[in-house]
Formats: sequence, C-alpha cells, structure tokens
Amino acid sequence: MEKRKWPDSFDFQGFNEPIGEEWSATDLPVEGEIPAGIEGAFFRALADPAFPPIVEKDTYLSGDGMVARFLIRGGKVDFALKYVDTKRHQAEAAAGRALFGAYHNPYTDDPTVKGVDRTTANTTPIWHAGRLMLSKEDGHSYEVNPHTLETIGSFTYDGELRTLTTSAHPRFDPATGEMFIHGYEAAGPATCDVALCVVDKGGKLVSEEWFQAPYCAMLHDFVLTQNWAVFPVFPTIADLDRMKAGGPAWVHHQDVPSWVGIMPRYGKGSEIQWLKGPNGLSGYHMMNGYEEEVDGTTLLHIDQNVMETNIFPFIRDASGIDASPADIRAALVRWTIDLNDLDAGWTEKPLGPPGDMSRTAMKDQGRPYEIGYYACYDPKVGPPLIHSVVGAGFNTLIRINVQTGELAALALGPDRSINEPVHIASPDPQHEGWLAAVVDTHSTMSSELWIVEAGHPARGAVAKVRLPRRLRPQIHGTWVSLAEFENSVRK
Repeated sequence: MEKRKWPDSFDFQGFNEPIGEEWSATDLPVEGEIPAGIEGAFFRALADPAFPPIVEKDTYLSGDGMVARFLIRGGKVDFALKYVDTKRHQAEAAAGRALFGAYHNPYTDDPTVKGVDRTTANTTPIWHAGRLMLSKEDGHSYEVNPHTLETIGSFTYDGELRTLTTSAHPRFDPATGEMFIHGYEAAGPATCDVALCVVDKGGKLVSEEWFQAPYCAMLHDFVLTQNWAVFPVFPTIADLDRMKAGGPAWVHHQDVPSWVGIMPRYGKGSEIQWLKGPNGLSGYHMMNGYEEEVDGTTLLHIDQNVMETNIFPFIRDASGIDASPADIRAALVRWTIDLNDLDAGWTEKPLGPPGDMSRTAMKDQGRPYEIGYYACYDPKVGPPLIHSVVGAGFNTLIRINVQTGELAALALGPDRSINEPVHIASPDPQHEGWLAAVVDTHSTMSSELWIVEAGHPARGAVAKVRLPRRLRPQIHGTWVSLAEFENSVRK
C-alpha cells in the first residue's frame, strides 16, 4: 500500500507541521523570574495528527487531541505533553494509519470505524469540580488525569447526559461554582437540537434543557450572564444530504441571517426567544456578557469578536467565498439587547480592533466588568506567518478597557506568533494578575512560555520559559491554581 503524505497546505507546514511525539521535561530554563504569586498548572489543548489523512484536503482542526501542561511551583517549571487516548486515536493506532475522513463528516470514514466515537478531544481543557476534561464540540469530553495526563475515558456524568455532544466552551459562575455547558447537534449530525446543561459546583449534572436553533449552525460558544444564557447563531450551516454525499460538513451562507437566542439560565428550553439580525456574519468566541439597568430598562450586553464572513479558509473554500483574512472586516464589538423591547433586535457598538481568543479574569465572567484581553494580527508589526487554523498567526497581545476603549498592546515583532493567553489571578486583590501564553519564534522554530503583567502588557514578559522543542499551535487553554490541582479527584 502506498504510504500517504501530508497534504500540501498551510495546515501541515511551518509551525503547523505535525510532530506526533509525547514528551516531558523538568526544571525548564527561565529567563527572568516567575512571580511568587504564580503557582499552578497551565493546561493547553492542541491538535496533532498521528497519521496523514485519508482525504485530499484536511484542516488543522482534524488533528488528534493532545494535552500539554506547564506545572509551576516555587518558581520552577515542568512540562508534559501527551495524546488524549480517544476511541478514534485507539482505532487509528491499532491500524497504523488514518481511518477517519473529512472534518466533521462521519459519512467519509473508513467503513471499519463506522459507529466509533470520532471526536478528537482537541479543543479545550476544561477544569471543573476537581476534574480535567478535554473537549471538542462533536462528542463528549474525555476525562484526563491532571497529574499523569493519562486518559480515563469519555465523560458523561455517570451516563446521565442525553445530548450526544458537549461544547468546548463552557461558562462558569464564579460565585456559585456552577458550570454551564451546551451541546449543538445534540441529537446527531446536522440536527438543529441544542442542549444547555447545568453542572453544580460538586460536579453533578442538575439539568439538561433542549431547544431548536433556527438552523444547524456551528454554535461554538455562548454567553452567560447572571440571569440569562445567550446564544449567538451564525450561518455556517451543516446539511445532512450534503454530508452523506461526501461533501463538506460546513458551508457559510452570506445570504442567511444571524440570530441571537436568549433564555433564562435556569429556564426551560421552551422559553428561548429569538432575535433576527444581519445576513452572513460570523463569530466564534465571546469575551463576556452582562446585564445593566439604565433608566428602568434592563440592557443585555454581549462582547464578542464578529466578522463579515467565516474566518476559516477551509470553510470559505467550501462556500465559494474568495477572501483572505486580511480582507475580512472584523472587530471586537458589543451587541446590546433591550430586554423590554426584544422586537427591536440588537444594536452594535465597536469596542476594539479585530482579533480573537478573548479572555477576562474569571471573577468578571457574567458580570459588569472593565478589562479584557485578546490576541490580534496587526499588519504594521509584520507580514502574515503560517500558524494555527486560520493560517496566519497573531502577532500582538491586547488589553482593552471595554468601558473607556483604552488599549494597551504588546507587539511581538515580525518573527513571532502568540497563542491564546490565559489569565492568572493574583493573591493580591489590588493586582490585576498575569497573562500566560506560548510565543512561537518562526526563524528558529522554537517555543517559549511568556508571563506578562496583565495590567501592563506593553512592558513585555517578566519571565520566559524556554522549551527544548517547538510546540504545535494551541487551540485553547486553562489555568488551574496549585491548590485546585493538588486537590483534584484523580491523583
């Protein structure tokens, strides 16, 4: 049998070139000094295919899930990287080759794996109630031992989940400790069913409410406020007949409206209300949402990165949309809904320059807040460099005051790309904390962990942790304090 090669596309070149190795290292060299307040584990999810794909074209997002961990204690840093041993990974490892076909399309798989759980669990490390789970939105999460990074298995809350999927973007209430997590295509491929699940602070599934979306959208993220769950829906749509014919799962429709669904966060699925918006918009990540009382009116604010079309090249290609990322108009915006006048839809206010991978401090989630952080590509810093799923890496880290519009930025220069930052809270409530992110240098094909003062990103890194090998780009990450890590369910 002819040995398959990696496709000739950016998804498998430069920093996106597959590595396929598990490794670990202790006491990594540190330039500068790790602040004393930083003690804990930085978990990262990334995609790294173990075998060349069986389809001619593939996306970075199809790669097998891996979990990485930086463990920081007493100013010292250890690192470990391991595959998430999903059913998909097991099947392909046993066969010695790829068996699963096109992204998100089970009808293109090798017949020998029909019915096998095809999730790669490659998108987000989720920490809740002392457990670490690796998640991708096309299946259930996989639990992983945070200390050994060994995979425990698919996690379904003791079989209580009815939804067939759970997303890679849960939302947490910092006051109650609850986790809210949704699943789209909850009843199977290309279905319009969405489930909202509430998990209490002890890790018990306490409710699962289903509703119907206007169409089967790639409903990647949502927003939680103190009283509402909010679901922006964009017209990147799956079609079952197209999938069964071997076509792409996702096609973006510029002539189909966007929607926002709002439901009481402890309410019934039947209570969801839909607001119709402009055609053709796209967005994947929400920074935050909150409610505000103004002159006797309750306003619901949703802060998110919104684009005029889909940012993923493989989806634009499938949709016949000819646009480069540099040409796609985008911005960090605020959508505001008057809860006393839902028929009016929403208004939009620009907040900041285009970017993605937005974060806030955990304490601010779902509440009125001021400060957010995200990564962006600034063409003034340098030309696009091959990195991550969109093909062009972020070269700037932004801190934004969403109330005043004040920006502070760390420009990395023309030879570097930054992965999604995570926020690390400080033990001093008067201190804004830190941001941690892996920074990749293209000329040397090397990776470092940078620690940056959250309140002063333009000052640069206070510490840089050097790695002996490059890392594949991260999708999402999460920070876990040392106390939570040591008190985990798994030891």
